[in-house]
Amino acid sequence: MKVVLAYSGGLDTSAILLLLKEKGYKVITVTVDVGLDEDLKGVEERAYMLGAYKHYTIDAKSEFAEKYISKAVKANALYEDSYPLGTALARPLIAEKVAEVAKYEEAEAVAHGCTGKGNDQVRFDSTLLYHLGPGAKIIAPVREMALTREMSMEILKRHGFQPPGSHGKYSIDENMWTRSIEGGPIDDEYLEPPEDAYAWTVAPEKAPDTPLYLEIEFQEGVPVAVNGEYMPLHHIVEKLNKEAGAHGYGRIDHIENRVVGLKSREVYEAPAAMVLINAHKDLEKHILTPRELRFKRLLDREWSDLVYQGLWIEPLRSHLEAAIDSMNKSITGTVRVKIYKGSLSIVGRKSPYSSYSKEAIDYNTGWYPTGEEAEGFVRIYTMHSLAAALARERQQEARLAGEAVQHH
Repeated sequence: MKVVLAYSGGLDTSAILLLLKEKGYKVITVTVDVGLDEDLKGVEERAYMLGAYKHYTIDAKSEFAEKYISKAVKANALYEDSYPLGTALARPLIAEKVAEVAKYEEAEAVAHGCTGKGNDQVRFDSTLLYHLGPGAKIIAPVREMALTREMSMEILKRHGFQPPGSHGKYSIDENMWTRSIEGGPIDDEYLEPPEDAYAWTVAPEKAPDTPLYLEIEFQEGVPVAVNGEYMPLHHIVEKLNKEAGAHGYGRIDHIENRVVGLKSREVYEAPAAMVLINAHKDLEKHILTPRELRFKRLLDREWSDLVYQGLWIEPLRSHLEAAIDSMNKSITGTVRVKIYKGSLSIVGRKSPYSSYSKEAIDYNTGWYPTGEEAEGFVRIYTMHSLAAALARERQQEARLAGEAVQHH
């Protein structure tokens, strides 16, 4: 029997590989590169050392950027206004690649290392069932056996293997969009995350004393250039992670509401994501009408919630993206940002499609309504609110008068 395992090379998936072998499966491991800071050749060698029947390494960096990250930028995707959805975005793509290998290999089952307490089980299972059919057999040993990290280490030692070198006091998941840090001292929600939790960002107080200026160019909502240098989106992300991270920018620490009903303390590093999303939001504000902008924020929130909740397959996502894409048709221009010791400021923006007019807004020489026009506008504009406020005041006075009569 063949089983295809989504394999990161970490502690849990290494233990799962051994468990599946014990059950008589031929284990085919699949590692999907979505911008992993890993020695992927070493991951493959480890899979074979542990007894994998076959291994696939799939380079999906460009696809992840073009088909997933670009959508997240256009949707200003921040779950609960904080999390840029790195893991949530990558899981459907990884699961899709695992399903493709399972079909090609005619495997009887697929497997992953998701826990029963987390969101990833929803993201993996929903996508696998979509691509393989509702009757697909999904094996999830961590969920089914309540497999702990200690148990995983014991399984490895029992088979004569040492835990992976990357194993430490934190649980790390990373791709080019975010680095997620969980566990260990971070589970104490009142404790400031120790500096050893971070890898992409320097401590802000140790960042350079000279600010970093970046000009981000967008075409129809998608980043296409940095400081006038045009490059593929995944290269833009890689560049901004390094440059913004070196200036201490991109750390996120918040309490997150998981799909499974638990609150968790989550720490992330996402320099590029936060630069691009903040720049994109500013450009939207520069170009869209007030009504467009308010409605767009509703679309953004709903899209982010669907992705976080593992519902990439939900048809509503496509409908939301049609509207989001339409509203991004005019989001073309350049945003200038300043990064200094862990903070980001938008210091300029320009677009050929903006309705902003320096000539019109100038208080000295620009357009100005006459006194009669301004007064008439204010009276008409506030009429509904003024009438309602006065009516409520009369209602309150009548209520107080009635209470006074009852008292006497």
